[in-house]
Amino acid sequence: MPASTIIPPEALAQKLADSGLRNTPQREVVYGILLKKRDHPTADEVFARVKSELPTISLATVYNCLETLVQCNLVRAVNFERESTRYCPNLRPHAHFHDDQSGSTHDIDL
Repeated sequence: MPASTIIPPEALAQKLADSGLRNTPQREVVYGILLKKRDHPTADEVFARVKSELPTISLATVYNCLETLVQCNLVRAVNFERESTRYCPNLRPHAHFHDDQSGSTHDIDL
């Protein structure tokens, strides 16, 4: 399977700056969480993972961070019918397979 195209964490600040935004600790942690375990988590799952590193973060902040990362083309929002949006840091052209029984989502190279 070819390597995925992912913006490294150290390039996050520059990518945000290129979009006219500043880097924040919250954005760094949310992005890091997406890179750490690339299992296409929902915002609620990201929130649960981020809480261990930033206990005072709110769900609204996580949603705002995710939206910013999508707008800056650092991650993709993945939508399945009647399912919560999931987030994918793989920027290489690919499709997604969602296993309804296990609830897992997998990248499929095109």
